[in-house]
Amino acid sequence: MELDQNMMILIGMGAIGFLLLSLIIMMALRAKSDKSERSEISAEYQEQLFNIMKANASLEGRIQQMTELNARAQEEIKRTMNERLDVVSKRVGDSLEQSREKTGESLEKLKERLAVIDEAQKNITDLSGQMVGLQDILSNKQARGAFGEIQLNDLVSSILPPSAFEFQATMENGKRADCLIKLPNPPGSIVVDAKFPLESYHRLHNAESEAEFKEAQRLFKADIQKHVKDISERYIINGVTAESALMFLPSEAVYAELHANYADVVEKSYRAKVWIVSPTTLMATLNTVRAVLKDARMREQAGIIQKHVTTLLDDVGRLDDRVEALRKHFGQAEKDIDLIATSSRKISSKVDVIEKIQMEEEDPVEEAIEPKKTPQIKLLVD
Repeated sequence: MELDQNMMILIGMGAIGFLLLSLIIMMALRAKSDKSERSEISAEYQEQLFNIMKANASLEGRIQQMTELNARAQEEIKRTMNERLDVVSKRVGDSLEQSREKTGESLEKLKERLAVIDEAQKNITDLSGQMVGLQDILSNKQARGAFGEIQLNDLVSSILPPSAFEFQATMENGKRADCLIKLPNPPGSIVVDAKFPLESYHRLHNAESEAEFKEAQRLFKADIQKHVKDISERYIINGVTAESALMFLPSEAVYAELHANYADVVEKSYRAKVWIVSPTTLMATLNTVRAVLKDARMREQAGIIQKHVTTLLDDVGRLDDRVEALRKHFGQAEKDIDLIATSSRKISSKVDVIEKIQMEEEDPVEEAIEPKKTPQIKLLVD
C-alpha cells in the first residue's frame, strides 16, 4: 500500500515537471517567433532549461524504476494471494467435507428418529381407534355388560384352576350367574356377578349445576342399591350357596368413587351380604379362595396321606429289622474271618517249621541234635 502511494506521488511529480517543460518550450517557441526578441535569449535561460530537462529525464528514470518495482510487488502480492487462496480453499474444502459427513450422519439419525416417530404416531393412531372402539362398546349397555363379563373371566381363569369355577352357571332357582366359584361347605359356592353402572357415573361427573349433581348422586346410589338387591335375591340360596355373594365392578374409578363418597351404600351392601369388589380387590379375593381350595384338598387327602404314612412307618420298621440282621451277619462274618486268619497263621508257622527241618536234614553237622527235635515234630503234627 505504501509502495502504491509513492508511485502515485512520483507520477504526479512527473506530470508537473512535464507541464513545466511544455510551458517553457512553448515560451521558447513564442520567443523564437518574435524576431525582435530572438537575440535576447540568455545563457542563464538555456542553463535552466537544461536543468529542467535533466530533472525530467531523472524523474522518468525513477518512474520507470518505480514501475518495475511496482510490477514485481504486484507479482509477489499475486503469488502470496494465490498461496493463501489455496490454503483457504483447502480449509474450506475440508470443512465442507466434514460438514457434509456430519450432515449425513445427522440426517441418518434424523431419519431413524422420524421412523420411530412414525411408528409411535401409528401406535397412537391405533390406540385412538381402540379408544374410540372401547368408547363405543362402553356406550352400549349390552356390550358394556359383555366387557365386564370378559374381564371377570380373564381374572378368574388366570388365578383359579378350571375345576374351581363355572361361567354362566345355572342356579337351582333358574337364575344364570356370571361366575360360580365352587368352594366346599362351609362356606359353600360363591356367585360373582359383573355390574357396570357407567351411565350414572358419567352423569355424576358431567353435572354442570348443583341440582344436576344431586340428581346424578341419587341415580348413582339407586343403581348400585338395585344391583345389590338383585344379587342378594337371585344368587344367595340357603343350603346351596354361601351366605354372601360378590358384585364385580370392572372399573377402579367407579369403585373408588363409591367407597370414597357413598359409605352408606357400601354399608347397605354389607348388610345384604353382597361384597363389592374391583379388579384389584377381586384378585386378592381369588388368591384367598385358591388358598382355601388348597387347604380343602389337603383335608380331603388327609386319610390317604395318613395311610401312606402308616405304611411308610411299617416299611421303616422292617428296614430296621433287616439292617439288624445284616449287622449280625457282618459280625458272624467278621468272627469267621478272624478264625480263618488264625488258621492261616498256624499253617504258615507249620510251613516255616517244615522248611527248617528239611534244611537241617541236608546239613550233616547238625545230625547229632536231630533226636531232640523229634518230639517237637510230633507235637506240631498233632
